[in-house]
Amino acid sequence: MRTMYPALHLSPVMGESGGEDSLRTAAVELAGRVTEHLVTHPEESADTDAVGQLVDTLLEERARTALVQGTQGTVDEPRLRRLVLDHVLGLGPVEELLVEPGVQNIHITGNAPAVVDFGGGRREQRSSVVATDDELVALVQRAAARAPSGERRFDMSAPILSMELPGGERLSAVMPGVAARPTLTIRRHPAQHLRLRDLARSGMVDQTAQNLLRAAVRARLNILISGATNSGKTTLLRALLGTLEGERLITVEDAFELGLHRADSDLDVQALQGRPANVEGIGEVSLAELVRAALRMCPDRVIVGETRGPETIALLNAMSMGTDGSMSTIHASSSQQVFAKLAAYCAQSPERLTASATASLVGAALHLVVHIDTTPVGERYVASVREVVGAESEQVISNEIYHRAPNTSSGELVCAPSGVVADRLERVGYAGRGWV
Repeated sequence: MRTMYPALHLSPVMGESGGEDSLRTAAVELAGRVTEHLVTHPEESADTDAVGQLVDTLLEERARTALVQGTQGTVDEPRLRRLVLDHVLGLGPVEELLVEPGVQNIHITGNAPAVVDFGGGRREQRSSVVATDDELVALVQRAAARAPSGERRFDMSAPILSMELPGGERLSAVMPGVAARPTLTIRRHPAQHLRLRDLARSGMVDQTAQNLLRAAVRARLNILISGATNSGKTTLLRALLGTLEGERLITVEDAFELGLHRADSDLDVQALQGRPANVEGIGEVSLAELVRAALRMCPDRVIVGETRGPETIALLNAMSMGTDGSMSTIHASSSQQVFAKLAAYCAQSPERLTASATASLVGAALHLVVHIDTTPVGERYVASVREVVGAESEQVISNEIYHRAPNTSSGELVCAPSGVVADRLERVGYAGRGWV
């Protein structure tokens, strides 16, 4: 059953027309009445139809009162109804930003103007969604209480929150104590997953890289995609997985970003999601545990949305235990830096792997590192593909086989694949600069 909390007493957004202010004020008032009813009738709180009927009843009552008092004016009732439901069941005024076409990310700091990011370097300001910083904290707390994976905390003892919203968006928030002001970031996932050919049309992947990556996936090479935050790592990972047919995939994420289990395809996808401790401090399920569990579910491939901690060793073990074709993403500034990041994660894990042990594991498990870079104007492109040859002492031995310089429309194969990578690519009909 969904836990209901009193509605946020949000002030009208300043700087808008009087009609808009009146509409928002009415929405807050009606949302408060709905919430008061649900607090005393909690059995109705999980029934969205019942909540909708209650809102309709209150709207009719409001219209009759206005008619009797002679104060009835022009009111956008469908929008008023939506605003009330947004306050009661959703994120209030943030919901309007969530449904705005083309928005990729939403950034909100206290009661400052909201910033919406459309990608490609285009950002626009919107009106403030709350009147005070405290109201933004209350809004996030309300979302945390209704997290799809179970009630979450957002307070001084748990000031950092990362969770999935009911629509699949990813919410991240921090509160004063670890930040100067409460900050909320929401990342929206594309309604339709882009295919590799779509990325080729956009210029993110040129024909040479597209041929190489298609062959690498078909050859069941283990691939790690690197790049900076918001560089398109998950987008490219989805596109590579979109070239598969009829396979069983187990995805492991801390929040469902890949969305393969929701996609219309013939893939057998089982999606696993990590879980933090609950408000009592128990019940945590780590990504490392889920990767180990995935290996017992007979996967053709294990896909980890992002590796950035103790799950790194479990992922590398999965890649080296016959689950070939597995993939993940990692934050790094270059394809070469990936190996230093892997060494750091493995050293920080409970197993405390040494640098030489990590290098040996990476050399045996990983085949390709695909790095995405971004131009100064925000255009993404695959800049490097590096093959892992093996390990020597504490060093991972690798060769860059594809390189694309900044501000160019295409790259080139700068080195022929070798060893295991070359053998597997040749088996699927790929050699040198293209298909045999």
